[in-house]
Amino acid sequence: MDYSRKLFDALPERDVFIWNTLIRVRSCAVQLALREGKEVHCNIIKNGFNLDVFIQSSLVSMYAQSGETSNSEIVFNEMVVKTIVSWTAMIAGYVQNGFYREGLIVLQDMVASGSQPNVVTLVSILPACASLELLDIGKLIHCQGVKVGVDSDVALMNALIAFYGKCQNLETARSLFDGMTVRNLVSWNAMVAAYEQNNAGMDAIKLFCRMQTDNVEYDYITIVSVISACASLGALNTGRWLHELIRSKGFGTNVSIANALIVMGLCNALMLFSMMKEQGIKPNSFTFTAVLTACRHSGLVDEGRKHFESMIKDYSIVPCVEHYACMVDLLGRAGCLLEAYKFIERMPVEPDAGVWGALLGACRIHGNVELAELVAAHLSQSDPQTTTPYALMLIVYAEASRWEDEAKLRNLMRQKELRKLPGLSFVEVNQRLPPMLA
Repeated sequence: MDYSRKLFDALPERDVFIWNTLIRVRSCAVQLALREGKEVHCNIIKNGFNLDVFIQSSLVSMYAQSGETSNSEIVFNEMVVKTIVSWTAMIAGYVQNGFYREGLIVLQDMVASGSQPNVVTLVSILPACASLELLDIGKLIHCQGVKVGVDSDVALMNALIAFYGKCQNLETARSLFDGMTVRNLVSWNAMVAAYEQNNAGMDAIKLFCRMQTDNVEYDYITIVSVISACASLGALNTGRWLHELIRSKGFGTNVSIANALIVMGLCNALMLFSMMKEQGIKPNSFTFTAVLTACRHSGLVDEGRKHFESMIKDYSIVPCVEHYACMVDLLGRAGCLLEAYKFIERMPVEPDAGVWGALLGACRIHGNVELAELVAAHLSQSDPQTTTPYALMLIVYAEASRWEDEAKLRNLMRQKELRKLPGLSFVEVNQRLPPMLA
């Protein structure tokens, strides 16, 4: 929301300093220029405007849009007078940064203070209700919108459609969508996404087709939802048509679309596997490698377990190291670290560096330092020449702020003359520089 414009409109008197300050703060928020924003804040304090309600509200928004909600809180709590823009800025700041319950608490405090939310406040809080699936509270927000006469506001209707969709109330979401006299792209995207999120893929595809019939311009957000719908349905032909549409529209380089296409391809791979079995075609070892890889990248833990067991019991295929590595990676990514470790211990074949490396990477992702140390030792034994376990353990220790252990490991590496660690870069973590794999 354009809070700065609301601040300008609310100012009784506007001198040059106020205008320039609000413009600079807004500019810093838009460009996520946090350092410059803090400099502006210092200048505000220096010139004695730090208690100006309009500037304070703008600072709340600036810090929140830069992810600095703690600084937003400090500015907000220092405010002697809070306007509706101030309250809304703090609510939106929390919600935009994923602090949904905190946003709801501020809304509660706002109402308790006697300040009534406006349409911007309602739009700002609805994503919190959607994410927490608080249907009853969302309905109260909806009623408030009707009560104050803003239920025809496009932004509010869009937020309500998304909310009801997330709360699995498709009937209400579609009713609101159909009742809109004016729709924008966000309206269409919200409804398409609502269908996709509720396993109504065919309805999502139909609505997308209607968009084209009605000459409604779509964007990458629309496409991602439709791709996901195709993936859930296993609609190969629709998927191919959509792929061609993506190319013709120049969306091929969009990362979100590329990721969605990969997932669709993986889902289609699993669907083709089912069709293959239905037609009596016997899968081989390579087939199961592809299937387990699809499960791994899609996070389908239960399905992966089922296919691994089926490979042995139903098709008498002896798993090779690649199959075990896929399963370890699948379990590790899902956070089933202990299960993955026990799985390796039960392997009838010797686990190679790929198997141990998959689990070590998962330990790093999930921050399990103790298991990571154990796995790193195994990895070093399986491939004494590799520097990978040392490099990963440096990262694990650094991310856990275990600097003493990190220093000891570096000394050990020097003693073993493991000085060259190709493919490493460095990022700052807690004012230290741990290595990151490039």
